Amino acid sequence: MSVESAAQSIRHEIRKAISGQDGTIEQVLVAVLANGHVLLEGVPGVAKTLLVRTLAKTLSLPYGRIQFTPDLMPTDVVGTNVFNPRNNDFELRTGPIFTSILLADEINRTPPKTQSALLEAMEERQVTIDSASHALPAPFLVFATQNPLEYEGTYPLPEAQQDRFLMKILVDYPSQQAEIDVLRRHHSGFRPQSLDEAGVESVVSADELRDLQKEVQVTTVEDKVFDYIYEVVQATRKSGDIQVGASPRAGIALLNSSKALARLRGREFVIPDDVKELALPVLRHRVLLRPEAEVEGLSVDRVLTSVLDAQIVPR
Repeated sequence: MSVESAAQSIRHEIRKAISGQDGTIEQVLVAVLANGHVLLEGVPGVAKTLLVRTLAKTLSLPYGRIQFTPDLMPTDVVGTNVFNPRNNDFELRTGPIFTSILLADEINRTPPKTQSALLEAMEERQVTIDSASHALPAPFLVFATQNPLEYEGTYPLPEAQQDRFLMKILVDYPSQQAEIDVLRRHHSGFRPQSLDEAGVESVVSADELRDLQKEVQVTTVEDKVFDYIYEVVQATRKSGDIQVGASPRAGIALLNSSKALARLRGREFVIPDDVKELALPVLRHRVLLRPEAEVEGLSVDRVLTSVLDAQIVPR
């Protein structure tokens, strides 16, 4: 099974539950194939949770959800050792993080101490409990959601943790036709709680997904594409509107994402347009605007778009 055909099958199943959002679905698939985590930002009710649940179903992967709240503790995420009086010893009681696709719902509503419980898991694919390391399943992907409007009582993610996310995807309102289709589906009896009733099927196994990820890794990248990625990342560090530019890890993320997008579109090689298309979701959470730019009303996406437009795209 090629990456392109697998992606088409996955899209077909996801569309049984999700109307519209084709761009979001493609970017999510890019992240999965690049084996990266995703930060989903959008107002409540735009099907962020449903998208992740449906994705897990189509990929035949175990799914877990953590509702982040101000009173959530790190042990509620990773687990802890519990004393068992029967054998007079401690036993590991794993937390919900021990799954393949983890939905961290409203991640910015929990304190930094609990947010940091995800750092090791996202970077090393393991957790440490009482000085003992425990490997997480492979693949292990975190999909975190946050509301861009309600900031009261929230804890913004620190830059170090945001950098662990391969992409920050903005989930917008659906188009008129897609939203009307949502209404028609619910009128006909669609229930988001039951994906089986919607006919959503598993089309890719965990082993097949790992093979697809390996196929993405060997995608051909020419020197001019490496140069273009460097120039884009370097330009964020020189921009007068950006206080903190993108790090080398951002360039790696842009490279891996571009390779996945190329394979999704049936190519065995990356073209510069792949890089340019994914620059915003890969970089928007990795740069910090200067206060003067924010006062002028500039957004991160607007500044990054200007940076991209100023670069010469190799042909």
